Amino acid sequence: MKKLYMLFVILAGLSFRSQAQTTYKDVANIFYSRCTSCHHENQHAPSMMNYTETYANIASMKSDLISGKMPPWPPDTTYHRYLQERLITSGEKTAILNWINGGALKGDTTLAPPAPYYSGLAKLIGTPDLILKIPTFASNATSSTDVYDCFALPTGLTQDRIIRAYEIIPGNVPIVHHVIANVDTTGSVSSDLSGGCFTEPGQFSIGGYVPGCSPTIFPSRAPLKAGIRLKAGSKVILQIHYPTGTQGQKDSTQIRIFFYPLGTTGVRPIYVTTPLQNWNLVLPANMVTPFTAKYPSSGGLPVNLSVLAVSPHSHKVCTSMVVCAYGPANDTIPLCRVNKWNFDWQGYYTFPKMVKVPSGYTLYSRHIYDNTTNNLNNPNSPPKMVVAGTSTTNEMLFDSFQYLLYQAGDDTINIGHIIDTDPLVTSVPEPGHAIQQIRSFVYPNPFSDNATVVLNSELPINDAEFRMFDMMGKEVLSQVLHNPAAEGFIIHRGNLPAGVYFYTIKAGSATGNGKMVLMSK
Repeated sequence: MKKLYMLFVILAGLSFRSQAQTTYKDVANIFYSRCTSCHHENQHAPSMMNYTETYANIASMKSDLISGKMPPWPPDTTYHRYLQERLITSGEKTAILNWINGGALKGDTTLAPPAPYYSGLAKLIGTPDLILKIPTFASNATSSTDVYDCFALPTGLTQDRIIRAYEIIPGNVPIVHHVIANVDTTGSVSSDLSGGCFTEPGQFSIGGYVPGCSPTIFPSRAPLKAGIRLKAGSKVILQIHYPTGTQGQKDSTQIRIFFYPLGTTGVRPIYVTTPLQNWNLVLPANMVTPFTAKYPSSGGLPVNLSVLAVSPHSHKVCTSMVVCAYGPANDTIPLCRVNKWNFDWQGYYTFPKMVKVPSGYTLYSRHIYDNTTNNLNNPNSPPKMVVAGTSTTNEMLFDSFQYLLYQAGDDTINIGHIIDTDPLVTSVPEPGHAIQQIRSFVYPNPFSDNATVVLNSELPINDAEFRMFDMMGKEVLSQVLHNPAAEGFIIHRGNLPAGVYFYTIKAGSATGNGKMVLMSK
């Protein structure tokens, strides 16, 4: 009897452990939410859209998670926060590592949630107003030399238009190192496909593309409409960097541009410049050397600025950087700090709210260059002297900004809300399925104390996120609604002042929005 009892205990223990084992279904959603936006077919290898693809990469995945290499997000979020941060929580990281350490078990993959759908390299929804594409081009890089080719693309515009969003789509992802997009307002610049077009032609920049970057979307509705004017007859110049070893491989990069409708008024101009540059870099071998840049070179800024985004840039000898602004009393406005620079993952980092940099302040950056064997990204082994230049094996200090001229209240506008709810970035539907909309209404409306919000969706809603904003885009209320009842849920006014408010509702890929009016008590 005792032996039978012990056998029962052992079998029960085995059964319990079997039930407690982590399988793919338990971690699939983490891969979908944190990894597959980059790692899917025709985007950045390796694809991780299912168990087989994911399992093939568990060794590198484990190493990258432990080292912090993945997900790739260079800015230090304790220094400043940004929109669209590619982060993973400690709990999510632990879950994946436990799954890998437990044998990366497959289990029943039919129990895993459905994988997200990606329609292709383009991330913005809708039909662009203008698509400019370079002629199919074979890279003229050699086995030892990077090249920079400049493609002058006529816009064909017969009247001025204002850009509200754009995205650059590489025609051959592995060989397009980066793209810088400038505008030639005269329409007279010609293409330079010699490989030596190091200085981007044009009158001003609108931004660019680097691996891992998001499309550029400007706030386009109240309380902030902003964009970049593209004059009639202009050309867009795409300077494309093809790296060593890509000779003969073909590319057909394009830029997809979305304009404001003709006649739109009240659009404030956005300026894109690179005020922080240092071309005097001399980095001796086996030394760690700091270099700085500031703007203006003397005195302070003549006007107040509203900084929308920042993009620090260096090459492979650089290991860290900080970008800020300092005032006459040496007080500091933090903008961006990268503690572990990764040349392969960079871009513009957009602030949730614009950062005011007052007149009299100075823009400043400091980059650290580790030209020793301790720098695993050092392009030279053994290390050798590196100087400033445009090649990947040279170095740069080249920090860019997107900014507006400051207006009162700029630094209180919720940029994230405006961009996140832009129709260009709402969820992409699966083929043959429309984007699910949540219809809602508020009663009574206007109201003075409490109101009821009723949801009406074609699919059942279990949990929904409700967010409420004032006229300036400031979030005033956020809550998760568990199993919203058919008769709706109650919104309590609390201490909110009278006025007009907007709200958004999100449940999975379904979204909705509305407006409510609070009367004076």
